[in-house]
Formats: sequence, C-alpha cells, structure tokens
Amino acid sequence: MNLTRLLPHQDDKIYLTDGGLETTMIFDKNIDLPHFAACELLHTEEGCQHLHEYYSEYAKVAVETKSNFIIESPTWRANPSWGKLLGYDDQMLLDLNHRAIAICKDIRDTYQTENTRMLISGCMGSHGDGYNPEDGMTAEEAKNFHSMQIGILKAAGVDFVSAFTMAYVEEAVGLALAARLHNIPVVISFTVETDGKLPTGMSLRDAIEQVDRITENYVSYYMINCAHPSHFDFVLNDSEAWVSRISSLRANASCKSHEELDESTELDEGCPDDLAKQTHSLFNKFNQINVLGGCCGTSVKHIRAMQVACDTH
Repeated sequence: MNLTRLLPHQDDKIYLTDGGLETTMIFDKNIDLPHFAACELLHTEEGCQHLHEYYSEYAKVAVETKSNFIIESPTWRANPSWGKLLGYDDQMLLDLNHRAIAICKDIRDTYQTENTRMLISGCMGSHGDGYNPEDGMTAEEAKNFHSMQIGILKAAGVDFVSAFTMAYVEEAVGLALAARLHNIPVVISFTVETDGKLPTGMSLRDAIEQVDRITENYVSYYMINCAHPSHFDFVLNDSEAWVSRISSLRANASCKSHEELDESTELDEGCPDDLAKQTHSLFNKFNQINVLGGCCGTSVKHIRAMQVACDTH
C-alpha cells in the first residue's frame, strides 16, 4: 500500500503510539529485562512473538478508531554503551536493530489501511542513565556515539528516529546533529522532574530553544516522555514559539517521581480516565499536539482512553 509518508508535525490527524513497553513486559508478562532492555526479547522466537502481540494490540486500536499509528521500535537500549553491559558486540547490535525493524515492518504491513497510516520510528535512548546526566557527553561526543545506531536504523528502513528520555541538552544536540549527518528526520524527547525541569535543572524552554539554535531547527518536533502531565502542564502555559515545537506526549501513568518509581516493586497504573482527561486538556489547548502515547505503567487501556477523549474534543 503506497501511502503518503507525512510525519505527524506535517499532518493534523491524531497519531497513536504504544504505551510502556518495558513495564508491560516486566510487570504484566513477568519477563526479566536486564537494564530495562526490551531488545533482549529479540534474541528468541518467543520474545519476538511477545513483541508482535504487544504492538498488534495498539495497532488494532488505531485501525478501529481510524487514527494514524507510530510503531516505536524496541531499540531504546540497543546502542553501544548499553550493548556492552548486555554483552553485545557490534554485529549483535546490528542484527538486533534490524530484527526490531523487521517486526515493525510486519506490523505495518499487517495492519495499515487507507484510513490508518503507519510510520516506523527508530527508538533511541541515552548512552547512560537517562535520569542522571552526571556521566554526560559533549555534543560532539554524543554525535559520534549515536551515529552508529542512526545509520543502522536508517539502513533498516525507519521513517525517522526518536530520541527518548533525553536528560540534558548536549546529548540531544549531538544526536540531532548525527541525524542531520545521516539525512534522516529526528524527534527529540526530553524528560522532566516533578518541577517541570530537566534533571540538570534546565527549563524545558531553554532546552528546546538551545537545541533548535545549535542544530538550526533540524529537529522535526519535540516530545515529552516519562513524566506525568502534572509534572509539566504548568510550564506549557503560553503560546511562545518553543511550546509550538512540542507535538507529542508520552506520559507516565503514575504521578510519582523518577526516584519513587525506581524504588517501586509494584506497577502503578494510575487511572486511565484521569490521564486521558489531563492529556485532553493539553491536546485541546495546543493544536499542534497530535501524537498520543504512554510511557511507564501505561497500557492499551490508557491509549484507548486518550484517543476517545481527544477525538471528541
């Protein structure tokens, strides 16, 4: 099916994506994921089947509601630094990234319709702890580090790459510059603490404006992930240009801090309807927000509730 490959920021239709992949596998499926690495599932046929079933649930919601859909690859930890901790060499990283995109393509080919366009995003993560930037890189170091995975994902056939849980500006800048080097669109997603600021203490506004200035607005759009709406809705309170660059929300189900979630032994699913109402409030206030998904603790029921709330605004 040959459909126009618009990216979300070029479209006014709702795009759905998935929820908390890792928390679903760990808490709902009782699967051990060392270092929170969903790419570990790609080693076995059973693991690949779990991933296929997971994405299929969300794709079916998109088809049922005639929403577009972003298939976010399970490659958040499939980079050289985390690969080293997981025992991967360069060939294994290459194979796992390609295997991940093959699953995404199968989902797209199985479920895409004329009313539900599906895009494949190559999911990328930080080189270190996404919530603790103390071991941060310079922008140049980050560009060199992330270039390898971006090249692999582009060759595998993604429509764009998305950098999740960026905790400091230098890595976001470097990753965006690496994407520009490979001539592929990039989405940058910052995470914030309960005060609405990055873990470094920098404001979301300053972070977005600084990345845009250094990369000459190369980033297609920005996203916020791994934070509850109550952690950031109060900083999105104006119509300045930096706010208009945010097109995607992938919130946590829980309003707990990152530190509290790290110490939790049980999944906090929050209330899907409450999360949907909070998401709708932002969706209704900022017209450019059209990508709806979840992060830690969210599932299909959260995404379905968001779609219902936002599609009837």
